[in-house]
Amino acid sequence: MRQYICVRERDYVCDSLDYLSLSQSNTDRCDMINQDVCIYVYGFVCVQVNTLSLQMQSELTEVMGEIWSNGGVKSAVFISRKPGCFIAGADIKMIQACKSSEEVTCLSREGQKMLEKIEKSPIPIVAAIHGSCLGGGLELAIACQYRIATKSNKTVLGTPEVMLGLLPGAGGTQRLPKMVGLPGAFDMMLTGKNIRAEKAKKMGLVHQLVDPLGPGLKPAEERTMEYLEEVAVGVAKEIANKKIPLTKEKSFMQSPVRKKIYKTVSERVQKQTKNLYPAPEKIIECVQTGMEQGSEAGYLAEAENFGKLAMTSESKALIGLYHGQVACRKNQLGPPEKEVKKLAVLGAGLMGSSIAQVSIDKGLTTILKDTTVDSLSRGHEKIYKSLDAKVKKNEMTAFERDTIMSNLSIQTDYSGFESADMVIEAVFEDINIKHKVVKEVEAVVPSHCIFVSNTSGLPIRDIAAASQRPENVIGMHYFSPVEKMQLLEIITTDKTSADTLASAVNVGLKQGKVIIIVKDGPGFYTTRCLLCVFLECIRIFQEGVEVQRLDALSESFGFHTGLSVVADEVGLDVALHSSENLSKAFGPRYEGGDLEIVRLMVEKGFRGKTFSSGLMYSSLHSDCSLKMILCVCCSSSDSDIQLRMVSRCLNESVLCLQEGIVANPVEGDIGAVFGYGFPPSHGGPFRFIDTFGAERLVSTMRRYEDVYGNQFTPCQLLLDHAKDHSRKFYN
Repeated sequence: MRQYICVRERDYVCDSLDYLSLSQSNTDRCDMINQDVCIYVYGFVCVQVNTLSLQMQSELTEVMGEIWSNGGVKSAVFISRKPGCFIAGADIKMIQACKSSEEVTCLSREGQKMLEKIEKSPIPIVAAIHGSCLGGGLELAIACQYRIATKSNKTVLGTPEVMLGLLPGAGGTQRLPKMVGLPGAFDMMLTGKNIRAEKAKKMGLVHQLVDPLGPGLKPAEERTMEYLEEVAVGVAKEIANKKIPLTKEKSFMQSPVRKKIYKTVSERVQKQTKNLYPAPEKIIECVQTGMEQGSEAGYLAEAENFGKLAMTSESKALIGLYHGQVACRKNQLGPPEKEVKKLAVLGAGLMGSSIAQVSIDKGLTTILKDTTVDSLSRGHEKIYKSLDAKVKKNEMTAFERDTIMSNLSIQTDYSGFESADMVIEAVFEDINIKHKVVKEVEAVVPSHCIFVSNTSGLPIRDIAAASQRPENVIGMHYFSPVEKMQLLEIITTDKTSADTLASAVNVGLKQGKVIIIVKDGPGFYTTRCLLCVFLECIRIFQEGVEVQRLDALSESFGFHTGLSVVADEVGLDVALHSSENLSKAFGPRYEGGDLEIVRLMVEKGFRGKTFSSGLMYSSLHSDCSLKMILCVCCSSSDSDIQLRMVSRCLNESVLCLQEGIVANPVEGDIGAVFGYGFPPSHGGPFRFIDTFGAERLVSTMRRYEDVYGNQFTPCQLLLDHAKDHSRKFYN
């Protein structure tokens, strides 16, 4: 064996090191032998995360061949050189490059064969895991004979393929059930949720845990990686010397019990997915095939189904959304001139307290101000209870909760605002109140301070009209519940400075948000499109269609919840106020059902979920005062009702792109799916139009236009796409 000088990023203290054929390629890999243990350190230097790409698979095959041919190697350790990432999954672009299901199936079979060799390795292999170990990364780890993971918050294990409309395609559907049992395997594969290291240990997913180290002479991450490697090398030696026994697979349940599990899980999947997503059923099928017909049949079913799923419109839509999320989580503008270190939030209600929570959670020093002590107390209590719930679920420690809460101060005056870098108002949706707040704030804050409005529909330019520094005014539209909803819609006017925008984006990313940037205008993008659906639903309701049928049709189209539930979540009083404003702004084109129905409902107390009353709580067709407005004359088919609900929204999305309100189809789709719940299975309005066909949509809308008027008149950009079949929003 050739002798090499150690060329690692850190010094490895050892008197004599024999190196395998060291490859200084773009992976910057390092293979070394430490007392008969080969340490394979991998990681591409040109990318942020490790993925199981064709290049990495080729290198891994080469490395393992060298290891197995070396009689001096008794065991091996796999470890990443990227501290926050073991392997984040398979390379999605590798799958997207395939033109047929057969090509994808071939990829799956190659991956299965590679990991089968690792599973049947003549020497034990230890996976040393720190950071994300997901998808193909987890499949690689569970093919190894032993797994060690750090108890770091960064360390998560999971099979998120179902969220991309796929299934684990490198043996995961066959190995996981044997490792963690059927219920645990189904829970992981059908939800795609991340598993923390402690839970993974209890499940049998990992064998041993390692505590992360704090900073010393070297940074904490570097010390943790060194310690993890040291522990893994020691374990590998002891496994090779038979001092640590390898655990056996879980014993299988009796056949009748397994059949009951398949049936129960399948029924639950059908209820939750409404047959809109094919991947969950295929996962169940692969597991069942392997358990009942043997591994060979199971692996074949896995590869074939992986290939079929990759070609479905649902998978392409979900992968498109994934790429969109990644793009909208990046800061394309660079850092602002002055970083926002101190934030103030006006209004301690539901929105204000939630904005404060996601801010202090990320370390931002935050003032929460309201006019009354009672409101502040309720806001403070809401934040504390939300964090304390995580303590009770062991998602954070009491010390971490108290540390986060220490970032928050509450008050009824403007003291401390003289050092604020950004103020976010979350007060009532009234332009006069907004103007009053702008003037009060600008009288006490420094000149560089940014004023943010959380309005959901009032034009930012109208709010900025009261400002002496309109270049510092911007909109940041959060969605309720703020701590759960990922989207943040940032709204700029023609006077908003580039640095103000950069600061808003920087804060939003700190808060963990997926960001779209839109231009100012009535309703911006998301509210404008959502209310088109709302207005058409009111018209359909006015025609005599029961709320329950409307909800069932919206859910069967792919919306997560019925549209009446969405309206009640927003609040019928809020929806009424916004609809009236947009109707004034856009005229007859923005009409639909008679808003008098909604006005009467609000007057009668049917205001939404907050008041336990609204569309979903009532039987309004029997209300005498509404019978004069309602006309039971709807003869539309189910598909026509669905297309009436969404076609106006689709057209409005395209019109927003035409007008420059939204910058591109990617942000338009992300805004629709994560803002108001457009069905993920369709990938967003723009991807839906590409799939459904612009010409077909225009033809449908012309039919509705003949009956209902110009609310269904297609915009020019949609007409252009309908005329040219080669023209798509996505290439």
